[in-house]
Amino acid sequence: MFCEVYLLDTPYHIDRPFDYSCAPGLIPGSIVRVPFGRSGRTRLGVVTKVKESCEIPEGVTVKGVAGTVSPVFTLTEEMLGLCFFLKEFTLCTFGEAVRTILPPGAFSDILNVRYRRTARLILSKEAVATLLSATGRSGIKSEGQRQVLRFLMDIGSSDFEVLKQLPTVTTAHINALRDKGVIAIDEDEEIRNPYSEYAKARDTSEIILSTAQMKAYDTIESLYSEDKPRAALLYGITGSGKTKVIMKAIDRTIADGKSVIMLVPEIALTPQTVSIFCSRYGERVAVIHSSLSQGERLDAWRRIRRGDVDLVIGTRSAIFAPLNNIGMIVIDEEHEHTYKSESDPKYHARDVASYRCGKHNALMLLASATPAVESFYKARTGVYTLVPLRERYGGASLPKAVIVDMREELRLGNPSPISQRLYNMLLDVKENENQAILFLNRRGYSSHISCKECGEVLECPRCSVSLTYHSVGGQSSLHCHMCGYRSPSPRACPSCSAEALSFLGFGTQKLESEMSKYLPEMTLMRMDADTTTGKLAYDRMLDDFRQGRADILLGTQMVAKGHDFPRVTLVGVALADTSLHVSDFRAAERTFSLLTQVIGRAGRATEDGVAVIQTFQPTNETIRLACRQDYDSFYEGEIALRRELSYPPFCDMVQLTLTADDEGELTRAADELSSIVKAKLEGEYSRLPFVVYGPFEAQIYKLNEKYRMRMMVKCKLNSISRRMFSEILCEFAKNRQVTLAVDLNPLTV
Repeated sequence: MFCEVYLLDTPYHIDRPFDYSCAPGLIPGSIVRVPFGRSGRTRLGVVTKVKESCEIPEGVTVKGVAGTVSPVFTLTEEMLGLCFFLKEFTLCTFGEAVRTILPPGAFSDILNVRYRRTARLILSKEAVATLLSATGRSGIKSEGQRQVLRFLMDIGSSDFEVLKQLPTVTTAHINALRDKGVIAIDEDEEIRNPYSEYAKARDTSEIILSTAQMKAYDTIESLYSEDKPRAALLYGITGSGKTKVIMKAIDRTIADGKSVIMLVPEIALTPQTVSIFCSRYGERVAVIHSSLSQGERLDAWRRIRRGDVDLVIGTRSAIFAPLNNIGMIVIDEEHEHTYKSESDPKYHARDVASYRCGKHNALMLLASATPAVESFYKARTGVYTLVPLRERYGGASLPKAVIVDMREELRLGNPSPISQRLYNMLLDVKENENQAILFLNRRGYSSHISCKECGEVLECPRCSVSLTYHSVGGQSSLHCHMCGYRSPSPRACPSCSAEALSFLGFGTQKLESEMSKYLPEMTLMRMDADTTTGKLAYDRMLDDFRQGRADILLGTQMVAKGHDFPRVTLVGVALADTSLHVSDFRAAERTFSLLTQVIGRAGRATEDGVAVIQTFQPTNETIRLACRQDYDSFYEGEIALRRELSYPPFCDMVQLTLTADDEGELTRAADELSSIVKAKLEGEYSRLPFVVYGPFEAQIYKLNEKYRMRMMVKCKLNSISRRMFSEILCEFAKNRQVTLAVDLNPLTV
């Protein structure tokens, strides 16, 4: 017997199946160890095909499979298909696809399984009492053993680790009692699930929908009932109750014996979603995201694979959950950029969801108050079914948005990032025992430091970006938010030695400091990447705020979307126009979405909400439309602009990025890449519509001590154009000093 094997760690230009001889019984999807190369070094690979014969050139000996890895991780037919899908549609290697689909630790020689040992009495209590009172050889002399027996006589059985906590008791004492036949030690597999507590608060109440919600649900149910691949966009304003509609659809799907994947864009949204769904579906829910330990993710994956799970909730990687019989995949806040991977394979969860729904005849349900322009275009043109929800649940009104001109604040002598109007409204929140959210999409204390004498801006030595000033507990330091570089904050300018450093701009740390100065009577909680480094830190912080342990939640975009805090009546936005100045055709879309989402956090219960939008561009149309929560008008203007300039969805975009340690090598490689692309487009692929820009320096030219240049290509992606980019990747693989990365439809241009 022979098999075709893809190696897991191989460069793109030789990423193809290799033939090996194998014993009968090996099946496609098996993870195997195979010798490779002249040295015969053992490598990991995946069997993709088993066959009875293969063409062997004369004088060549086919090597044999050396062994297999745990059958627990054998890829199913669908999982193999997913790997080939990722390889073709993202131009990654087969091995990169496999490592993305399987959980961390899948390739270890030892399966990371934890067992809980329990000791229990075998003999009756009377027999044990006799042993304890007997003298001579028939009695129990060891005090440690006697303590164990007395303890077990009271409760019958106990966890092994609890027994070891008894005074003078050791593992040897417990094992000795087992060897004497007095106790038994049972080993049960322990499933690591940090969200198990959520399942204890069961909620079996009927979901009551409003008239508008019921209409939306009926549309979704009819699409699901067709038992064909379908896609719908649940487009509902903030606070319209999209989650209730989704829950009703999940109820129906699970009742039919099918399974569901529900994606959320960020870990910060996971605890809220998990608490809602675990209370409804109990232990049949699994959670997958990157903040879980390797063992926790492994256990979740194994529960799913065994069929113990009906609903998987998680961030982007949960789209690969090994569920059978999928009935629906939900992508909540579908517009979020976090659904696109920035490392190989550079997949978008929406594309993978579409593929899996096609294989399972399932429904892909996208949900958002501010859909991606591309998604809304598909809904308008009939590719997706548009399911609108245009009113807030329970008769609640949309928040009133107030625009504050920060230029006027400066003229009035207020240099603070908090306007007088926002300050007064925060006092009202405290007086009325409500809560507020303050949003600033910039962490740290000061965004950059410059010298007043020579004008030098302190930059990261590894990246071409300015360093951010941080101050925590009286300790100050400079951080690079791109590569992680840190250094002590200098007292003098590194260039001219003048002690004239100016700290400019502000982030969440400085805003926190300002708030404590102006509103000392209010309790503030800061939530950003610096305060949520611990395990489950998001969960604890959000729960604390929901329980009323803080008056104000200050944070970056992780506080801006998806949360439902009933007592929040005020939202304040500092520097609302910052994201408008990014050199990206999606800048207006991202700004509109972010502002709309954060404004929508206010007034979601009985009391009306207010949003204060502070900006230096009060007349900007994007900001004004966001304040009115008018997505339809924003979309009409944005889609017209994209049609005129031929941007997605009217074309596809491909980003080619060159990276090198040496600038000279990078320049030569850029010329070489330009020549290769030009030759392709003037030759075999001349009939394809292409527009090429560059090469040019990347927006961040130097990143982590590597220099980068890019080319952008507008085209229509299909099997032919993908083949061209694949050929370019293969040709460039010969250059050992420069790497080439290809990103199809990147979210940041």
